[in-house]
Amino acid sequence: MQSFKVLTLNIHKGFSAGNRRFTLESIRANLRETGSNLVFLQEVIGENEKHREVIEGWPETNQFEYLADTVWEHYAYGKNAIYQHGHHGNAILSELPIESFDNIDLSTMSISQRGLLHGRLENGIHLLCVHLGLLESERKQQFRKLIQYICNELPHDAPLILAGDFNDWRRSGHKLLVRHCGLREAGQLINKKLSLTYPALLPLLPMDRIYLRGFAVQHHEVLTDSNWRQLSDHCAMVCEITVENNA
Repeated sequence: MQSFKVLTLNIHKGFSAGNRRFTLESIRANLRETGSNLVFLQEVIGENEKHREVIEGWPETNQFEYLADTVWEHYAYGKNAIYQHGHHGNAILSELPIESFDNIDLSTMSISQRGLLHGRLENGIHLLCVHLGLLESERKQQFRKLIQYICNELPHDAPLILAGDFNDWRRSGHKLLVRHCGLREAGQLINKKLSLTYPALLPLLPMDRIYLRGFAVQHHEVLTDSNWRQLSDHCAMVCEITVENNA
């Protein structure tokens, strides 16, 4: 039986809510303590020349390599938002070898650059890390693109983990993913409802999700203690899963 511990977190570019503190070092320490095998991250900075010059403790390398360090030997990064002094996007950290990865553009407007990072493990498990837009009209188009990609580009019987920040507080996109892709959300399977993850200091909205196909969920938790609430504007979500026999 294959089992995994999966975590997703929007790291808010390594800053606490309101950009009051640079928290990347604490994020790395907390991620390590969870013992997660697979980590899905959003708003990860690949390069920022301005921050590098003025922020104390800014890493010499990019944020995803800094967070992976010696714990997750394999990682993938998808550059989404590109600006004059740098770029940021989604990242996947993995203890298992990533055989291949690709970054799919989900942007529907120039002022909001969004993407889908698709990685494939050597054992055939597909990993999708996503960060969707803030506007309802924008997300509707992005959910359509996401569903088309899953249905047309991935094997229908392949184990799949889709995690990230969906900004889908109205749950309309959630219903589409369940209906058209046959996905199940980890928190909903355990608690019968989508978990509240935003804002981190007082979670009121179900923004972050872990969708699964071909897995059973053994445990699910939103990390809301004081050590986590002060790291980002989102809560981290973690679940323990096992590959189903027919996957």
